[in-house]
Amino acid sequence: MRHILGIFGLMAAGVLLFVSAAMNWQFGAGLGTTAMNANILGFASAAADGMKALLPFFIFAAWKQKSWSQALAGGTLWTVCLAFSITSALGFSAMNRKDTANVREAQAVNYADKRIDLKRSRERLGWIPQHRPAATVAAEMRSMEQNRRWRTSAGCTDATASKSISFCQTYHTLSAEAAAGREAAKIEAHIASLKAELASAPQGVTANTLADPQSHFLGKLLGQDETLVQMGLIVLMALLVEFGSALGFYVVFSQWNIYEDRRPLPMARPRARTREIANDNRSVSEEPVAMPSAPVAMPMAATSLAAAAAAPKLAAVPDNDVERFYRDRIDAAEGCSLTATALYEDYCAWCDELSKEPMALPMFGRQFGELGVNKAKIAGRIRYIGIRLSAAETVDETDTVTAPLGVVAA
Repeated sequence: MRHILGIFGLMAAGVLLFVSAAMNWQFGAGLGTTAMNANILGFASAAADGMKALLPFFIFAAWKQKSWSQALAGGTLWTVCLAFSITSALGFSAMNRKDTANVREAQAVNYADKRIDLKRSRERLGWIPQHRPAATVAAEMRSMEQNRRWRTSAGCTDATASKSISFCQTYHTLSAEAAAGREAAKIEAHIASLKAELASAPQGVTANTLADPQSHFLGKLLGQDETLVQMGLIVLMALLVEFGSALGFYVVFSQWNIYEDRRPLPMARPRARTREIANDNRSVSEEPVAMPSAPVAMPMAATSLAAAAAAPKLAAVPDNDVERFYRDRIDAAEGCSLTATALYEDYCAWCDELSKEPMALPMFGRQFGELGVNKAKIAGRIRYIGIRLSAAETVDETDTVTAPLGVVAA
């Protein structure tokens, strides 16, 4: 689970770093007067953002090695890179929010204008008198133009006879009806166009759309001016991106103990004591004995203990307190066991002697289990098998476990 969370943390930190680097690139490239200058400043800004994410590791390593001058130099450089990144992020966030607000405002104004135009077009359509379809009226007019009254009146421009005047009045009525039809068709096409444009408007845009709804409602909620709230949101966005990209990787990698020494722990020294062979009243001393010149068969347990006693102790320097405690206070002892409570109490005493702050029992148990010590639940208590405390002079009966068949029990 820890590794899964670490992977997700790395992904989130990587996204923040990419966003921050993009902001820095745009800010730096915008300062260039030529294409070459823009690329140079853009690369320098992006490199500063990458250095900002790496410097916490270098500072920690220098501090751990007590290289105070390097740690101070790294801290100064990190501060400068962070300040530069914050200024670029502030500029980018302010520009983006302002542009977004202007676009929303323009969309709202355009939407309102089209709504007004649609209303007026519908009113104009209502003013047009009733008429038949324009095609029907035009056909009837062409039929009248074939009448001889049309020719005798010179196309209804010189009607003198009463019948010609009546004919021309009818023709002019049809002409007015045709004009009304053409105007109505034109207005209806305009109305259809306005409806299509309103339907294709961005989702959520209305005539009352706010330019910056987030700032507006937060200002109402907090009782602050909308402009002040907008500035606060810009600063918050910039700080989120920059501090997330600056410290995200450092925080995530801290869960994986990348600075720990992964060398195997040396075998704890076995204590010399007298053990009893199971189902036997004889005692075998674990003190070194003189080996006869002739080969003598030795019990398997005695052979393994002698080899363990003769094995040299490796000179490995531990990197955490659990490993130091293991080397200082734990001995290998076949057939013995140690309760988790007794082990933790001795660890607390060890920390008290060295003026250290002991870790919680669950964390101590998890890290101690990573050292490869076997444990089992015996008589309702968690016991670590094959070890004992170095400070113990004798082995209590409660610390002795029955070994499996064929194994010598202490």
